[in-house]
Amino acid sequence: MKHRIVVLGAGYAGAYVAGNLARRLSPTDTEITVVNAEPDFVQRLRLHQLAAGQDIEAPKLADVFAGTGIRLRLARVTAVDPKRQVITVADANGGGELGYDTLLYALGSQGDDHGVPGVPEHAFDIAARPSALRLRERLDSLGKRGGGGRVVVVGDGLTGIETATEIAESRPRLSVALIARGELGARLSAGARSHLRQACHRLGITVLEHTSVEAVEATRVLCADGSALASDATVWAAGFAVNPIAAASGLEVTENGRIVVDRTMRSVSHPNVYAVGDSAYAIGDNGRPLPMSCASAGYTSKQAIEAIVGRLTGRKIATTKLGYPGNHISLGRRDGILQLVDDEARAKPTYLGGRTAARIKAGILLGSLWATSHPTFGMPKRRRRLVAAPGASAGEGARAAGPGAGASVQGGRVAA
Repeated sequence: MKHRIVVLGAGYAGAYVAGNLARRLSPTDTEITVVNAEPDFVQRLRLHQLAAGQDIEAPKLADVFAGTGIRLRLARVTAVDPKRQVITVADANGGGELGYDTLLYALGSQGDDHGVPGVPEHAFDIAARPSALRLRERLDSLGKRGGGGRVVVVGDGLTGIETATEIAESRPRLSVALIARGELGARLSAGARSHLRQACHRLGITVLEHTSVEAVEATRVLCADGSALASDATVWAAGFAVNPIAAASGLEVTENGRIVVDRTMRSVSHPNVYAVGDSAYAIGDNGRPLPMSCASAGYTSKQAIEAIVGRLTGRKIATTKLGYPGNHISLGRRDGILQLVDDEARAKPTYLGGRTAARIKAGILLGSLWATSHPTFGMPKRRRRLVAAPGASAGEGARAAGPGAGASVQGGRVAA
């Protein structure tokens, strides 16, 4: 019986890990299944561009995994049972269960409304492709008005800044306001903060600092100081939260639901479960928890690959870097900020801004897409055999949910 590796989520982290495991482990001993709710790879780092009206490439996952032997299951994960070693999924056919011997949890994160009244009903977010497309439709309808419309972006983190500047540049007829809970760009260096303010001024963005939002209504945003901002489209970008599935499963998690892992990305409570990306609570080389970011997804993914391959093939586990280099912020298509940080995660005094920073950010995005679309490129060609081909353990009877439970991706086609 082959060792079953199941990867939950095919974002930047999940797709990268799955492809590399397929390249490095012998298919004689292993069977790799990727479970993802959508058929396309979503460039989450560019969803603000999609919402603003730009066309963003979304490769088919069947094409991404073509020729790798990876089984692609298009379904939504509804539960994980680490005791039985099965996951429960839902799809158009009703779903079922999948058994695993090694689980890679990479379900990422979603928008966090922080319990603010009216956000689920009236606000838009760009944490996922469907919600970004809904915002795009709303902005399109506002653009057809004679006088444009008013857009309020709540949250001055990287997502809020990039969303506000992208909409303001792409849709100049719209009035854009950005609400910051504290000082705009507080985590940036003084020079970078000044550059950010200048960019907002150039794009006509109204910035409201030290402002908290108490509620969102259909046509306005209510602030803690009693003021109200008229809004035809409110974009909620005030942070992210992880899926509650991990916490409900019995895995050891933090208060906010991230899976607690050791230095190799292995769950501290269940040794056959690994977590990467936003789902993982990992301590970086500087002794601080890695933040939810694309960079963290890359670092944790590389370490998980080394750990899984090493343990299954009886080899020494390589220690990869776990760091956080800094922030790359897009300010529309022609401007940006590259802010490096020190070992204490504090902004360094110098920064890079302008077109050069924008080009670097664009290069990073292209590189991330290419690496995900070619997950086995540059890896060792020799596929490693397992020390002993382990059979399916707990949950063997739930190996698949019946016909159509999985598909092997070969030659660019999905074959049952």
